[in-house]
Amino acid sequence: MSEYRNMTKEQLLAEKANLEKSYADFKAMGLKLNMARGKPGPHQMDLAMDLLKMEDYTASDGTDARNYGNLEGLEEARALFADVMGVQPQNVFVGGNSSLQLMYFLVSIGYTFGFQDSPCPWSQVEKPKFLCPVPGYDRHFRITQEFGIEMINIPMSPEGPDMDMIEKLVAEDASIKGIWCVPQYSNPDGYTYSDETVRRFASMKTAAPDFKIFWDEAYIVHHLTDEIIETPVLLEESRKYGNEDRVFMFTSTSKITFPGAGVSALACSDNSMKYVCKRFEVMIISYDKMNQLRHVRFLKNKQGVLAHMQKHRRRLAPCFDAVKTTFAQELTPCGDIAHWTNPKGGYFISLYVMPGCAKRVAQLCKDAGLVLTGAGAAFPYGRDPEDSHLRIAPTYPSLDEVEKASVLLTVCVRLAVVEKLLEQAE
Repeated sequence: MSEYRNMTKEQLLAEKANLEKSYADFKAMGLKLNMARGKPGPHQMDLAMDLLKMEDYTASDGTDARNYGNLEGLEEARALFADVMGVQPQNVFVGGNSSLQLMYFLVSIGYTFGFQDSPCPWSQVEKPKFLCPVPGYDRHFRITQEFGIEMINIPMSPEGPDMDMIEKLVAEDASIKGIWCVPQYSNPDGYTYSDETVRRFASMKTAAPDFKIFWDEAYIVHHLTDEIIETPVLLEESRKYGNEDRVFMFTSTSKITFPGAGVSALACSDNSMKYVCKRFEVMIISYDKMNQLRHVRFLKNKQGVLAHMQKHRRRLAPCFDAVKTTFAQELTPCGDIAHWTNPKGGYFISLYVMPGCAKRVAQLCKDAGLVLTGAGAAFPYGRDPEDSHLRIAPTYPSLDEVEKASVLLTVCVRLAVVEKLLEQAE
């Protein structure tokens, strides 16, 4: 196969005809495939069914988990999440099934009331802003967009977001109130922030006294290789510089047990814990402690979580490998038309196609029965300036479906690129 960029117009037209035939064959199959959202598959959720085989709901300190009380969560649940996140139990708040909900509530608190270190509520700042490493998690961006907070793109690299740019912006502009981060196996690139990046976040000077780092450890135990990557714990690093009040760390069991019925957790400073509880207690007396206790007894501790995640890995690693193998076989011979990430953990692969082609690829896939996350979704306001990025989630379909979807996806990439090259040749 010749490299596409070196082809003559006649060769491109011939290649287009061949690809259109392959594409028509896929359309004729009547496929219904989905690689859009990072959802665990049924076999993964089956791994946690023993969690429901529990009859005694008395916690280790005698608390009846069926009753009111314990706003911050059961002590043993706080200890479990402290073990996973590398913090102290008194700095952990255990919530309901959604860490995204905790993030939403905290942005809402900042917007409505401000925090204990805020000169005023964020809503009273003329143009409150948030920094957004891109590509990033679309649901993070939707929260800040919902509150009318302006979002500023920060380029990502394998070391993490551009810290030179971040440090300059936050030092000069007091209206920048926070940043979204997925520091380990980032969504969607799968990058892990370097130790230096974490330390720079902990120590940086900010013009806003109430600047907050929303540190989403969604994939902290979601390893896809034998390498167990550990990074400095932001809350503990920030204490060394007296900046612990700026940190909100989040995690959940959504992709460990049941996405719709897991447990979430927030880790923050002593000051922030007191303030957050003061705001939360108006809204809720306690979250579901029965579910917290079920999770503690099933998972036990960090080692128990890691052992459970090994079972997930056996299901997921072949699916990720299938996507990357197909990309290498079908796209690499075509020359410089696409590249992709090689994550060591998390739930996604980033596919970068030739600029100006991502939306066309997504549409071709959809028309042939393969649903992808919308092109541009990993950028604030859904706007990818290059129209190049696609987030691939190989977790929910079966291995057979992943293999089929990957081949179809490469046909769509190649067809979109050939169309673009012919358009440029005109």
